Amino acid sequence: MSAVHTLSVVNAAIFDGVSAELADGVVHIHDGAIVSLDGPAHGEVIDARGGTVIPGLIDAHFHAYGTGLDLLAVESSPLSYLSLAGARRLASALSRGFTTVRDVAGGDPGLARAVTEKLITAPRYLYTGPALSQTGGHGDPRPGDLDVCAGGAHLAEIVDGVDALRRAVRDRFRKGAHAIKIMASGGVVSLTDPIRIPQYSSAEIQAVTDEATRRGSYVAAHAYSPEAIAHAVTNGVRTIEHGNLLDAPTADLMAERGAFLVPTLAAYDAMDRRGEQVGLAPIGRSKNREVLTAGRRAIELARAAGVPIGFGTDLMGVLEDEQLTGLRLQVEVEGALETLRSATSVNAEIIGRPDLGRIAVGARADLVILPGNPLEDPAVLWAHPGRWRVVKDGRLV
Repeated sequence: MSAVHTLSVVNAAIFDGVSAELADGVVHIHDGAIVSLDGPAHGEVIDARGGTVIPGLIDAHFHAYGTGLDLLAVESSPLSYLSLAGARRLASALSRGFTTVRDVAGGDPGLARAVTEKLITAPRYLYTGPALSQTGGHGDPRPGDLDVCAGGAHLAEIVDGVDALRRAVRDRFRKGAHAIKIMASGGVVSLTDPIRIPQYSSAEIQAVTDEATRRGSYVAAHAYSPEAIAHAVTNGVRTIEHGNLLDAPTADLMAERGAFLVPTLAAYDAMDRRGEQVGLAPIGRSKNREVLTAGRRAIELARAAGVPIGFGTDLMGVLEDEQLTGLRLQVEVEGALETLRSATSVNAEIIGRPDLGRIAVGARADLVILPGNPLEDPAVLWAHPGRWRVVKDGRLV
């Protein structure tokens, strides 16, 4: 059991996760929580040297086991390998200032336990377990012309039918899942499914959302097209992942239903530039071009309709090094303030953790200390992360 630790961050402007203006103050931390924002320093002192303190970043669309873009290869890999690779991916995310990640297709009690017991260096880790996919859906890695097994259900599990889905959801919650992920439309890296067509029947999605709601949780859905997004939120889905092909009427429907959008601009930009290099299949590159530019417009439509907008990256394999590029891309659409809110307080609302994504008395002491003012110079959010200092649970990483 580690000793109680006291820390003060001095000489910094403070972005609290919400406010449009930075505040002056001193962040006082005791036993992993923020206890005061004024008064003299005490305990260990970090001098921010005129920089800015922001809440620890939250990536709401992360894949610890996403070691490559070939889904069949990932699903066929031993879980021991995926766990070791996932541990490295988690440590890299923390070094970039992401103190919390939501793994929305993968993760399990073993990896979560390793994080909790500090066997590995990692952000706070919330997982859904394998995403649920219909046969031939986005999570089905099998090519149509080969008679092969779908693999180990590490990223996604093929589950069809209402009763089977209820059992699968209950089992995920038994294993500590934070939420449930379903595949509600085709995807870029899957081989046999058109990207726009909705997946799962209404009865199947309702079974999943009913089980999650009664458990006090929620459902996240991979969905691109207006048809798929509307199908998902009408049947109780809370967060739409990607949503690139969103249109205005469907954005209005999302707002009416209280759904969130979690855009993942980094993935499409990275696959467009580096897809061939990392082995993205030709059909995947074609699908990626279809959704690439639309993703920015989707954010604009969601904002106009009043849909809360989070932040995610969805980066697979070596593309994980583009995580901070996602901030730059979202800043280009929304500006620095809204992007910072998305990656902190809005994402905290998505995951139901009001003690995260904020710098406020009582919040967990997850912080990033930047060398400048991100509202005046947004590039400090993605340039030279080696100059950042990251605090998780009140301790300097």
